[in-house]
Amino acid sequence: MDSNVVFNATVCLIGFVILLVHIVYVATKKNRRKDENYLLGFFSFTAFHFALYFAFTLIKQALGTVSDAYIIGFYTGFYICNNLEVFLLFLYMMVYVNVPNKWVKPLHVINISLFSVFIILDIVNVFTRMFFTSIGGGYTRQNAMIVSQIYQFILFAVIFVVAVFNKKLNIREKLAFALYCLLPLVAIVLQNIFKGYAIAYLSIIVSIEILFFFLGVERNLELAKEEEKLKDAQIKVMLSQIQPHFIYNSLSSISTLITIDPEKAQRGLDDFTEYLRSNLSSLTENRLIPFEDELQHIQTFLALEELRFPDRIKVIYDLKVTDFMVPPLIVQPLVENAVKHGILQRIKGGTITLKSHEETDAFVVEIIDDGVGFDMKEVDFTSNKHFGLANISYRVSRMTDGKLMIESAPGKGTKATVRFKKEGGAA
Repeated sequence: MDSNVVFNATVCLIGFVILLVHIVYVATKKNRRKDENYLLGFFSFTAFHFALYFAFTLIKQALGTVSDAYIIGFYTGFYICNNLEVFLLFLYMMVYVNVPNKWVKPLHVINISLFSVFIILDIVNVFTRMFFTSIGGGYTRQNAMIVSQIYQFILFAVIFVVAVFNKKLNIREKLAFALYCLLPLVAIVLQNIFKGYAIAYLSIIVSIEILFFFLGVERNLELAKEEEKLKDAQIKVMLSQIQPHFIYNSLSSISTLITIDPEKAQRGLDDFTEYLRSNLSSLTENRLIPFEDELQHIQTFLALEELRFPDRIKVIYDLKVTDFMVPPLIVQPLVENAVKHGILQRIKGGTITLKSHEETDAFVVEIIDDGVGFDMKEVDFTSNKHFGLANISYRVSRMTDGKLMIESAPGKGTKATVRFKKEGGAA
């Protein structure tokens, strides 16, 4: 067996085994990120690509001589696979670097259009032999061969530019994408020097390992930091809900009722206990909870406030949907803000309206009050004074890819809208 045949078969086998290990690792993760789903598709197809070339090498070696039709058929599929592999890498890169929405559609249209054109050219080559041909069972490149590689060169250039000049990526992430684009080009040059050896495949293995470890490790570190930040935000929100003045005022109201209306005092004490329990349990809850649980917490809080201000608080529920999941302590603090900073700032009080409805891509909750309102231009929601809203917004975005929106006007009240993105939708 020729040395180049042994080299090529070994490279393909090693590449297939390495990719198989990575595929199993990513596929068995309990909570795969969106970019990992695309990485899984890219790895799976690349593994198939290695297996295809390995099988071709063995078949050709076993047969000794093969027909021209076999060579043309295999290499046509081979070059289509090359293009498809870069196509999948491009999709993975788009998701990983989180390309701005305004560029997503144009880039996808360009990518799909170019891919389709060059796939058609590869098929046309079967009849025209403009890229390569086969004479006597041997593969022979034609002068126009370089044209068939243009799609890959363009995509590698785009991936390189988008990744390397992306300010959100660090040096390791940029280097991983850059090397995946540059190493195959170096390998192509070497392959022309050492003809017959699949050096390009060897470069792909090296590039994949760099891509997997650099990007995988980096993203895991980022997620660990995000989880720590998320937990800190959750603790701050929870602690902000258990304020000494609220505890004192609630207990004072309950104490006053003990002799006047013992049954009402007992209900108030039960509500107060449930309120504290719900807040404390949220401290250790880092997963989504049913909206019904959050709603119960809201009703408990409002019952305590109505106990203190029986004639100043009116609550309207307009809930068209309740069967969905939310992060804990998201809606309740917004209701509390509406009470404390909205309607109770008016002598006569006001009304809190809690609404929910379902849209194609999200569940939406609205908290509306007819309180004093405020001038949106005069409020900095990123300041320490409003850290509660900033944390709520962060957790909604981090845990559901959703969004918090505030609308207000002096004298007209405030409306807080929370969009909880459905899985697979777009908020």
